[in-house]
Amino acid sequence: MMNKKVNNTYLLLITLVSAMGGLLFGYDWVVIGGAKPFYEAYFGVAGIPAMQGWLMGSAILGCLVGVTVPASLFLVTSFFIPESPRWLAIHNRYDEAERVLSNIGGKEHAKRELIEIKSLIESVNSKANYRLLLKGTTPKIILIGVVIAVFQQWCGINVIFNYAQEVFAAAGYGISDTLFNIVITGITSVFAAILGMYLVDRLGRRSMLLFGAAGLSVIYLLIGLCYWFHFTGIFMLILVVVAIACYATTLAPVVWVVLSEIFPARIRGMAMAVATFSLWTACFVLTYTFPLLNKGLGSYGTFWLYGIICVLGFIFIKTMLPETKGKSLEEIEKSF
Repeated sequence: MMNKKVNNTYLLLITLVSAMGGLLFGYDWVVIGGAKPFYEAYFGVAGIPAMQGWLMGSAILGCLVGVTVPASLFLVTSFFIPESPRWLAIHNRYDEAERVLSNIGGKEHAKRELIEIKSLIESVNSKANYRLLLKGTTPKIILIGVVIAVFQQWCGINVIFNYAQEVFAAAGYGISDTLFNIVITGITSVFAAILGMYLVDRLGRRSMLLFGAAGLSVIYLLIGLCYWFHFTGIFMLILVVVAIACYATTLAPVVWVVLSEIFPARIRGMAMAVATFSLWTACFVLTYTFPLLNKGLGSYGTFWLYGIICVLGFIFIKTMLPETKGKSLEEIEKSF
């Protein structure tokens, strides 16, 4: 009986810890792969498939609990969101469209925007097909969208979440310290994302992407040097936290904002599908190749490679992506 009690207590403990991991870090970390290798090492269950399944099930349950409150708030507040003025105009509800636009920027703004929206309605209403993706300047815009989508993943920051155990172990941390470090990086990511939402309309999309690419390239250089010279401890943790803050403030949220703005209205749905597919394909490639790169190039070489990718991303954004801050979707479409 005593054995059974101890086992039940231990089972409750690992269930709560696993669920809290899902609650704090969310679906991506749990499902993509960051949670499983860490939990296996932390609880010593690498050779027990049943316990691994229990841990991951608990983590996913934590994810579901974590999204319940914000999802419920989103559902309730969605009833108070007005229809898009573009959708209203497309359906000939011009008075309602003008009223929504007036609430945003006043009557003069509403009249000016409605004229621009009407000028694009004909092209939006025309039947879209994939041949439109190959006409005029559209291929160039698609290329920009695909490249920045892929760059958001290939900048390499997600390996810190997905392979947190390996990254921190190589930096000299034990498994208990790694758990603390993962909590710190998760909290940093949340607050940095909030900061990014505040800054995106103040500093501009292009500026923030450039800052993110430049910042990560410098940080990866320093992380690689730390691995090269076998520096461990708090300095490495600081670099990792700064890298996550840089990414979560810039590339993580801003890429999605840019993708939603740059594509012409008549092919926006198709173009977003192409860019989103490219982004998640790049995520798969990044996750799959990190262990291979880490084995072949070492930790320092892998982060230096990601640094080179960030430099290339900086050059591409600097030369190819115009600033979209303060412009309507119609103005952005005309600028390409």
